[in-house]
Amino acid sequence: MSKKGKVLVAMSGGIDSTVTALMLHEQGYEVVGITMKTWDYASSGTGTKGKKETGCCNLDSFNDARMAAVQHGFPHFILDIREEFGDFVIENFVDEYMAGRTPNPCVMCNTHIKWRALLKRADALDCEFIATGHYGNIHQHTNGRYYISKGLDETKDQSYVLWGLQQDLLSRTLLPLGGYRKSEIRQMAEDYGYPELAKKAESYEICFVPDNDYRGFLKRRIDGLEEKVAGGWFVDKAGTKLGQHKGYPFYTIGQRKGLDIALGKPAYVTHIDPETNTVVLGDEADLNRAEMLVQKINWLKYDGVTDGMEAITKIRYKDQGAISQLFNEDDKIKVRFYEDVKGIAPGQSAVFYEGNDVIGGGIIQRY
Repeated sequence: MSKKGKVLVAMSGGIDSTVTALMLHEQGYEVVGITMKTWDYASSGTGTKGKKETGCCNLDSFNDARMAAVQHGFPHFILDIREEFGDFVIENFVDEYMAGRTPNPCVMCNTHIKWRALLKRADALDCEFIATGHYGNIHQHTNGRYYISKGLDETKDQSYVLWGLQQDLLSRTLLPLGGYRKSEIRQMAEDYGYPELAKKAESYEICFVPDNDYRGFLKRRIDGLEEKVAGGWFVDKAGTKLGQHKGYPFYTIGQRKGLDIALGKPAYVTHIDPETNTVVLGDEADLNRAEMLVQKINWLKYDGVTDGMEAITKIRYKDQGAISQLFNEDDKIKVRFYEDVKGIAPGQSAVFYEGNDVIGGGIIQRY
């Protein structure tokens, strides 16, 4: 038995998770590798035939993960969670677009599927810990609560997509890459004897939309969708009809390209109304908002906030964040920004920070 303990490491076959497993193995943990199969490209109808490397769910990735485990003498398993993943993540993805919102499936997957599946298997294998290759850090506050803080490498920090992890998950999670820069991880891969892995391109796509065409994905998932939503109108903020569009689910807040309408000036999607199949277009300034309502809150560093507490709020992954005040409103949080922010999209995540620490987060309900 290892003095450090037994850890179940999620291994996608990519550089980050592979280095995570090897690093923990080297540090003296008893490592068990596990690769989760979430999606089957071969039957997805995307036309990629499973050949496109996206960092997970690809046969080459499974083999890469297994090979690293075999070479370093620790066990490796493949866990098929396609059914759980499809039922929750993909249905949520489709439902949100059909409700006129913009979902963040990676947050949903981390929060509800991957970590729970890992913990369940960790318990079955008598593993004390679970580990992933995410760039972030986990700490325990003096109040006893576990919370996430930003990773050292600001360009790779993934704390934004981990806000939904609950206390029982955080208390058993290791994130070894949080204190490193991506360049250092690439060098480690080289040093471990994996030069090809060190050069491996990264994927920023949604794993089940490998061609990055979410509109095509929706069309394949819902029979007759184009016919059902055709004939809706683009309108201006006064409600004046500007021209017909292809259907409200095919547009997102802040979208400027691909509108296929000529107004003589740049136009942006500022509002989507699924009830009337209406898409409101406006100027860039019309995207500015001073407040929003956030629901499905998960608190990390504290078990709640007092009204008026200041926080840096991020409304998208690559957002720098904006200074705001948080107010309790039943089981929701009203966020008031000191200065207008651009492109708040219902369905996306809002994450509240105190410095580098995640206070909590939730799903944007409306602005």
